[in-house]
Amino acid sequence: MDRRSFFKKAAATGAGAAAATALAAPAIAQENPKITWRLTSSFPKSLDTIYGGAEDIAARVSEATGGNFTIQPFAAGEIVPGLQALDAVSAGTVEMAHTCSYYFVGKDPTFAIGSAIPFGLNARLSNAWFYQGNGNKLLNEFYATHNVYSIPSGNTGAQMGGWFRKEINTVDDFKGVKMRIAGIAGRVLEKLGAVPQQIAGGDIYPALEKGTIDAAEWIGPYDDQKLGFHKVAKYYYYPAFWEGGLIIHSFMNLDKWNELPKTYQAALTDACAFANTNMMAKYDMKNPAAIKQLVAEGAILRPFSQEILEACFNAAQEVYTEISGSNEWFKKIYDDQVAFKREGYLWMQLSEYTYDTFMMIQQRNGKL
Repeated sequence: MDRRSFFKKAAATGAGAAAATALAAPAIAQENPKITWRLTSSFPKSLDTIYGGAEDIAARVSEATGGNFTIQPFAAGEIVPGLQALDAVSAGTVEMAHTCSYYFVGKDPTFAIGSAIPFGLNARLSNAWFYQGNGNKLLNEFYATHNVYSIPSGNTGAQMGGWFRKEINTVDDFKGVKMRIAGIAGRVLEKLGAVPQQIAGGDIYPALEKGTIDAAEWIGPYDDQKLGFHKVAKYYYYPAFWEGGLIIHSFMNLDKWNELPKTYQAALTDACAFANTNMMAKYDMKNPAAIKQLVAEGAILRPFSQEILEACFNAAQEVYTEISGSNEWFKKIYDDQVAFKREGYLWMQLSEYTYDTFMMIQQRNGKL
Protein backbone atom coordinates (compact mmCIF):
# COMPACT_ATOMS: atom_id res chain seq x y z
CA MET A 1 0.00 0.00 0.00
CA ASP A 2 1.44 3.42 -0.98
CA ARG A 3 1.44 6.37 1.39
CA ARG A 4 -1.20 8.32 -0.54
CA SER A 5 -3.69 5.42 -0.43
CA PHE A 6 -3.00 4.80 3.25
CA PHE A 7 -3.72 8.40 4.25
CA LYS A 8 -6.91 8.50 2.20
CA LYS A 9 -8.22 5.42 3.99
CA ALA A 10 -7.12 6.73 7.38
CA ALA A 11 -8.90 10.02 6.74
CA ALA A 12 -12.06 8.21 5.71
CA THR A 13 -11.93 6.01 8.81
CA GLY A 14 -11.36 9.03 11.04
CA ALA A 15 -14.28 10.89 9.47
CA GLY A 16 -16.51 7.85 9.98
CA ALA A 17 -15.51 7.58 13.64
CA ALA A 18 -16.09 11.27 14.15
CA ALA A 19 -19.53 11.00 12.58
CA ALA A 20 -20.35 8.00 14.77
CA THR A 21 -19.25 9.93 17.85
CA ALA A 22 -21.36 12.90 16.84
CA LEU A 23 -24.36 10.65 16.36
CA ALA A 24 -23.77 8.80 19.63
CA ALA A 25 -23.43 11.91 21.79
CA PRO A 26 -27.09 12.99 21.58
CA ALA A 27 -28.20 9.40 22.23
CA ILE A 28 -26.05 9.20 25.35
CA ALA A 29 -27.35 12.59 26.47
CA GLN A 30 -30.91 11.32 26.02
CA GLU A 31 -30.18 8.23 28.10
CA ASN A 32 -28.53 10.24 30.90
CA PRO A 33 -30.33 13.59 30.96
CA LYS A 34 -29.82 16.18 33.67
CA ILE A 35 -32.83 15.87 35.97
CA THR A 36 -33.48 17.61 39.27
CA TRP A 37 -36.26 16.57 41.61
CA ARG A 38 -37.48 18.10 44.85
CA LEU A 39 -38.31 15.77 47.75
CA THR A 40 -40.49 16.91 50.63
CA SER A 41 -40.03 14.99 53.87
CA SER A 42 -42.61 14.61 56.62
CA PHE A 43 -39.84 14.81 59.22
CA PRO A 44 -37.65 17.55 60.71
CA LYS A 45 -33.90 17.57 60.08
CA SER A 46 -33.26 17.18 63.81
CA LEU A 47 -34.43 13.55 63.55
CA ASP A 48 -31.32 12.48 61.69
CA THR A 49 -32.24 8.79 61.57
CA ILE A 50 -35.65 9.01 59.93
CA TYR A 51 -35.04 12.25 57.99
CA GLY A 52 -31.67 10.78 57.06
CA GLY A 53 -33.43 8.23 54.87
CA ALA A 54 -34.17 10.98 52.35
CA GLU A 55 -30.54 12.11 52.44
CA ASP A 56 -29.38 8.54 51.85
CA ILE A 57 -31.63 8.25 48.81
CA ALA A 58 -30.43 11.54 47.33
CA ALA A 59 -26.76 10.67 47.84
CA ARG A 60 -27.05 7.18 46.34
CA VAL A 61 -28.99 8.35 43.29
CA SER A 62 -26.47 11.07 42.57
CA GLU A 63 -23.54 8.65 42.88
CA ALA A 64 -25.20 6.03 40.68
CA THR A 65 -25.97 8.51 37.88
CA GLY A 66 -22.74 10.51 37.93
CA GLY A 67 -24.60 13.52 39.29
CA ASN A 68 -27.04 13.64 36.38
CA PHE A 69 -30.10 12.77 38.50
CA THR A 70 -30.26 15.07 41.51
CA ILE A 71 -32.81 14.86 44.33
CA GLN A 72 -33.00 17.80 46.75
CA PRO A 73 -34.51 16.87 50.16
CA PHE A 74 -36.53 19.45 52.10
CA ALA A 75 -37.60 19.03 55.72
CA ALA A 76 -41.24 19.13 56.81
CA GLY A 77 -42.59 22.66 56.50
CA GLU A 78 -39.93 23.97 54.12
CA ILE A 79 -42.19 23.39 51.11
CA VAL A 80 -45.38 21.94 52.60
CA PRO A 81 -46.32 20.70 56.10
CA GLY A 82 -45.42 17.09 56.82
CA LEU A 83 -49.01 15.85 56.68
CA GLN A 84 -49.50 17.37 53.21
CA ALA A 85 -46.59 15.54 51.57
CA LEU A 86 -48.75 13.11 49.61
CA ASP A 87 -50.98 15.87 48.25
CA ALA A 88 -47.93 17.79 47.04
CA VAL A 89 -46.64 14.75 45.13
CA SER A 90 -50.03 13.78 43.73
CA ALA A 91 -50.58 17.32 42.42
CA GLY A 92 -47.06 17.57 40.99
CA THR A 93 -46.02 20.43 43.31
CA VAL A 94 -42.97 18.29 44.07
CA GLU A 95 -41.80 15.15 42.35
CA MET A 96 -41.23 13.07 45.46
CA ALA A 97 -41.94 12.68 49.19
CA HIS A 98 -40.40 10.66 52.01
CA THR A 99 -43.23 9.99 54.43
CA CYS A 100 -45.49 7.46 56.14
CA SER A 101 -48.40 6.13 54.15
CA TYR A 102 -50.63 5.89 57.22
CA TYR A 103 -50.54 9.66 57.72
CA PHE A 104 -53.18 9.78 54.99
CA VAL A 105 -55.82 7.40 56.35
CA GLY A 106 -58.24 10.32 56.29
CA LYS A 107 -58.31 9.90 52.52
CA ASP A 108 -58.68 6.12 52.64
CA PRO A 109 -57.96 3.58 55.43
CA THR A 110 -56.02 1.51 52.87
CA PHE A 111 -53.12 3.93 53.24
CA ALA A 112 -52.51 2.46 56.71
CA ILE A 113 -51.51 -0.93 55.34
CA GLY A 114 -48.62 0.70 53.48
CA SER A 115 -46.99 1.67 56.78
CA ALA A 116 -48.22 -0.53 59.62
CA ILE A 117 -51.50 -1.66 61.11
CA PRO A 118 -52.22 -2.90 64.63
CA PHE A 119 -50.95 -6.47 65.10
CA GLY A 120 -49.51 -6.46 61.59
CA LEU A 121 -46.07 -7.54 60.40
CA ASN A 122 -42.70 -7.14 62.09
CA ALA A 123 -39.79 -5.57 60.19
CA ARG A 124 -38.50 -8.72 58.55
CA LEU A 125 -41.92 -9.94 57.51
CA SER A 126 -42.76 -6.45 56.22
CA ASN A 127 -39.77 -6.59 53.89
CA ALA A 128 -40.65 -10.12 52.83
CA TRP A 129 -44.24 -9.17 52.01
CA PHE A 130 -43.28 -6.00 50.17
CA TYR A 131 -40.33 -7.37 48.20
CA GLN A 132 -41.18 -11.04 47.69
CA GLY A 133 -44.89 -11.17 48.37
CA ASN A 134 -47.68 -9.09 46.85
CA GLY A 135 -47.22 -5.98 49.01
CA ASN A 136 -45.58 -3.64 46.51
CA LYS A 137 -47.71 -4.81 43.61
CA LEU A 138 -51.06 -4.48 45.37
CA LEU A 139 -50.29 -1.19 47.10
CA ASN A 140 -49.00 0.44 43.92
CA GLU A 141 -52.23 -0.52 42.19
CA PHE A 142 -54.01 1.38 44.95
CA TYR A 143 -51.56 4.29 45.05
CA ALA A 144 -51.95 4.77 41.29
CA THR A 145 -55.54 5.90 41.95
CA HIS A 146 -53.93 8.85 43.77
CA ASN A 147 -51.39 9.49 40.99
CA VAL A 148 -48.38 8.26 42.97
CA TYR A 149 -45.90 5.39 42.79
CA SER A 150 -44.27 4.02 45.95
CA ILE A 151 -41.09 2.28 47.07
CA PRO A 152 -40.31 1.19 50.67
CA SER A 153 -37.56 3.49 51.95
CA GLY A 154 -37.08 2.89 55.67
CA ASN A 155 -38.12 0.77 58.62
CA THR A 156 -38.08 1.60 62.32
CA GLY A 157 -38.61 -1.93 63.61
CA ALA A 158 -41.06 -2.51 66.44
CA GLN A 159 -41.75 0.80 68.13
CA MET A 160 -42.43 1.81 71.72
CA GLY A 161 -46.00 2.20 72.93
CA GLY A 162 -45.68 5.85 73.81
CA TRP A 163 -45.51 8.36 76.65
CA PHE A 164 -48.32 8.74 79.18
CA ARG A 165 -48.89 11.22 81.98
CA LYS A 166 -50.52 8.51 84.09
CA GLU A 167 -50.17 4.74 84.40
CA ILE A 168 -52.27 2.55 82.12
CA ASN A 169 -52.89 -0.60 84.14
CA THR A 170 -56.29 -1.69 82.83
CA VAL A 171 -58.39 -1.31 79.72
CA ASP A 172 -60.57 1.23 81.52
CA ASP A 173 -57.55 3.48 82.05
CA PHE A 174 -57.69 4.40 78.36
CA LYS A 175 -61.06 6.08 78.77
CA GLY A 176 -60.86 9.79 78.01
CA VAL A 177 -57.12 9.73 77.28
CA LYS A 178 -56.31 12.16 74.48
CA MET A 179 -53.47 10.49 72.60
CA ARG A 180 -51.45 11.47 69.59
CA ILE A 181 -51.43 8.31 67.51
CA ALA A 182 -51.21 7.70 63.77
CA GLY A 183 -53.06 5.46 61.37
CA ILE A 184 -55.80 2.95 62.14
CA ALA A 185 -54.47 2.48 65.68
CA GLY A 186 -56.50 5.52 66.67
CA ARG A 187 -59.71 3.74 65.70
CA VAL A 188 -58.66 0.72 67.75
CA LEU A 189 -57.93 2.75 70.90
CA GLU A 190 -61.13 4.69 70.32
CA LYS A 191 -63.04 1.46 70.95
CA LEU A 192 -61.35 1.37 74.37
CA GLY A 193 -62.46 4.92 75.11
CA ALA A 194 -59.35 6.88 74.10
CA VAL A 195 -59.56 10.07 72.04
CA PRO A 196 -57.07 9.83 69.13
CA GLN A 197 -55.30 12.94 67.82
CA GLN A 198 -53.41 13.27 64.52
CA ILE A 199 -50.45 15.59 65.17
CA ALA A 200 -47.23 15.99 63.16
CA GLY A 201 -43.99 14.96 64.87
CA GLY A 202 -42.67 18.46 65.44
CA ASP A 203 -45.88 19.54 67.22
CA ILE A 204 -46.12 16.68 69.72
CA TYR A 205 -43.93 18.09 72.50
CA PRO A 206 -45.76 21.42 72.90
CA ALA A 207 -49.11 19.60 72.84
CA LEU A 208 -47.94 17.29 75.65
CA GLU A 209 -46.38 20.15 77.59
CA LYS A 210 -49.53 22.28 77.45
CA GLY A 211 -51.80 19.35 78.31
CA THR A 212 -53.60 19.51 74.97
CA ILE A 213 -52.97 15.77 74.85
CA ASP A 214 -52.40 13.25 77.66
CA ALA A 215 -50.21 10.79 75.78
CA ALA A 216 -48.27 10.43 72.57
CA GLU A 217 -46.50 7.78 70.56
CA TRP A 218 -43.72 8.58 68.13
CA ILE A 219 -41.06 6.01 67.31
CA GLY A 220 -38.60 4.74 69.91
CA PRO A 221 -35.85 5.71 72.36
CA TYR A 222 -33.42 7.49 70.05
CA ASP A 223 -35.93 9.81 68.40
CA ASP A 224 -38.12 10.17 71.49
CA GLN A 225 -35.13 11.31 73.54
CA LYS A 226 -34.30 13.95 70.94
CA LEU A 227 -37.84 15.28 71.15
CA GLY A 228 -37.73 15.35 74.97
CA PHE A 229 -41.03 13.61 75.68
CA HIS A 230 -39.72 12.18 78.97
CA LYS A 231 -39.64 15.72 80.36
CA VAL A 232 -43.42 16.09 80.15
CA ALA A 233 -44.76 12.51 80.40
CA LYS A 234 -42.76 9.99 82.43
CA TYR A 235 -44.49 6.64 81.80
CA TYR A 236 -42.97 4.94 78.75
CA TYR A 237 -44.99 1.94 77.54
CA TYR A 238 -44.12 -0.93 75.22
CA PRO A 239 -44.62 -2.39 72.71
CA ALA A 240 -46.41 -0.37 70.04
CA PHE A 241 -48.73 -3.18 68.97
CA TRP A 242 -49.82 -0.91 66.13
CA GLU A 243 -46.30 -0.66 64.65
CA GLY A 244 -44.46 -3.96 64.65
CA GLY A 245 -42.31 -2.88 61.72
CA LEU A 246 -43.16 0.57 60.36
CA ILE A 247 -42.39 1.08 56.67
CA ILE A 248 -41.50 4.61 55.54
CA HIS A 249 -42.19 5.19 51.85
CA SER A 250 -40.91 7.23 48.99
CA PHE A 251 -43.86 8.48 46.98
CA MET A 252 -43.19 9.67 43.44
CA ASN A 253 -45.57 11.54 41.19
CA LEU A 254 -46.72 8.77 38.85
CA ASP A 255 -46.21 10.76 35.66
CA LYS A 256 -42.74 11.89 36.72
CA TRP A 257 -41.81 8.33 37.65
CA ASN A 258 -42.95 7.01 34.26
CA GLU A 259 -40.94 9.73 32.49
CA LEU A 260 -37.66 8.69 34.14
CA PRO A 261 -35.18 6.71 32.02
CA LYS A 262 -35.16 3.05 33.08
CA THR A 263 -31.61 3.42 34.38
CA TYR A 264 -32.74 6.24 36.68
CA GLN A 265 -35.71 4.22 37.88
CA ALA A 266 -33.30 1.39 38.74
CA ALA A 267 -30.94 3.77 40.54
CA LEU A 268 -33.78 5.25 42.59
CA THR A 269 -35.19 1.81 43.43
CA ASP A 270 -31.78 0.63 44.64
CA ALA A 271 -31.25 3.83 46.64
CA CYS A 272 -34.59 3.33 48.40
CA ALA A 273 -33.67 -0.26 49.23
CA PHE A 274 -30.43 0.97 50.80
CA ALA A 275 -32.30 3.59 52.83
CA ASN A 276 -34.70 0.92 54.01
CA THR A 277 -31.90 -1.32 55.30
CA ASN A 278 -29.72 1.49 56.63
CA MET A 279 -32.50 3.10 58.68
CA MET A 280 -33.21 -0.16 60.49
CA ALA A 281 -29.49 -0.61 61.17
CA LYS A 282 -29.24 2.91 62.58
CA TYR A 283 -32.13 2.39 64.98
CA ASP A 284 -30.76 -0.95 66.15
CA MET A 285 -27.43 0.76 66.81
CA LYS A 286 -28.74 3.87 68.56
CA ASN A 287 -31.77 2.72 70.54
CA PRO A 288 -29.90 0.65 73.18
CA ALA A 289 -27.88 3.62 74.48
CA ALA A 290 -30.89 5.94 74.23
CA ILE A 291 -33.18 3.72 76.35
CA LYS A 292 -30.53 3.55 79.10
CA GLN A 293 -30.20 7.32 79.07
CA LEU A 294 -33.97 7.88 79.19
CA VAL A 295 -34.30 5.64 82.23
CA ALA A 296 -31.37 7.44 83.87
CA GLU A 297 -33.21 10.72 83.31
CA GLY A 298 -36.42 9.52 84.96
CA ALA A 299 -38.43 7.64 82.35
CA ILE A 300 -40.45 4.79 83.88
CA LEU A 301 -40.74 1.73 81.65
CA ARG A 302 -44.02 -0.16 81.72
CA PRO A 303 -45.26 -3.06 79.55
CA PHE A 304 -48.83 -3.07 78.29
CA SER A 305 -50.57 -5.87 80.19
CA GLN A 306 -51.77 -9.02 78.46
CA GLU A 307 -55.32 -7.88 79.25
CA ILE A 308 -54.77 -4.65 77.35
CA LEU A 309 -53.07 -6.38 74.41
CA GLU A 310 -55.88 -8.93 74.12
CA ALA A 311 -58.54 -6.22 74.28
CA CYS A 312 -56.74 -4.18 71.61
CA PHE A 313 -56.27 -7.25 69.41
CA ASN A 314 -59.99 -7.99 69.55
CA ALA A 315 -60.84 -4.35 68.90
CA ALA A 316 -58.51 -4.35 65.90
CA GLN A 317 -60.29 -7.34 64.38
CA GLU A 318 -63.59 -5.47 64.74
CA VAL A 319 -62.11 -2.45 62.98
CA TYR A 320 -60.79 -4.57 60.11
CA THR A 321 -64.14 -6.26 59.66
CA GLU A 322 -65.91 -2.89 59.60
CA ILE A 323 -63.52 -1.37 57.04
CA SER A 324 -63.44 -4.48 54.84
CA GLY A 325 -67.21 -4.46 54.65
CA SER A 326 -67.25 -1.14 52.80
CA ASN A 327 -63.78 -0.75 51.24
CA GLU A 328 -62.78 -3.18 48.48
CA TRP A 329 -59.20 -1.91 48.24
CA PHE A 330 -58.61 -2.37 51.94
CA LYS A 331 -60.14 -5.84 51.99
CA LYS A 332 -58.12 -7.04 49.01
CA ILE A 333 -54.76 -5.89 50.38
CA TYR A 334 -55.51 -6.69 54.04
CA ASP A 335 -56.61 -10.25 53.24
CA ASP A 336 -53.42 -10.84 51.28
CA GLN A 337 -51.28 -9.57 54.16
CA VAL A 338 -53.14 -11.71 56.71
CA ALA A 339 -52.57 -14.86 54.63
CA PHE A 340 -48.88 -13.99 54.38
CA LYS A 341 -48.66 -13.19 58.11
CA ARG A 342 -50.22 -16.51 59.09
CA GLU A 343 -47.50 -18.46 57.29
CA GLY A 344 -44.73 -16.05 58.24
CA TYR A 345 -45.29 -16.34 61.98
CA LEU A 346 -45.63 -20.12 61.69
CA TRP A 347 -42.00 -20.14 60.55
CA MET A 348 -40.64 -17.37 62.79
CA GLN A 349 -41.84 -18.96 66.03
CA LEU A 350 -39.90 -22.09 65.16
CA SER A 351 -36.53 -20.47 64.46
CA GLU A 352 -36.21 -16.76 65.14
CA TYR A 353 -38.28 -16.63 68.32
CA THR A 354 -36.66 -19.69 69.87
CA TYR A 355 -33.14 -18.48 69.13
CA ASP A 356 -33.79 -14.89 70.22
CA THR A 357 -35.48 -16.00 73.43
CA PHE A 358 -32.50 -18.13 74.41
CA MET A 359 -30.04 -15.32 73.65
CA MET A 360 -32.08 -12.79 75.61
CA ILE A 361 -32.03 -15.09 78.63
CA GLN A 362 -28.22 -15.22 78.37
CA GLN A 363 -28.12 -11.42 78.22
CA ARG A 364 -30.30 -11.11 81.31
CA ASN A 365 -28.09 -13.60 83.14
CA GLY A 366 -25.02 -11.50 82.36
CA LYS A 367 -23.43 -14.13 80.16
CA LEU A 368 -23.03 -11.96 77.06
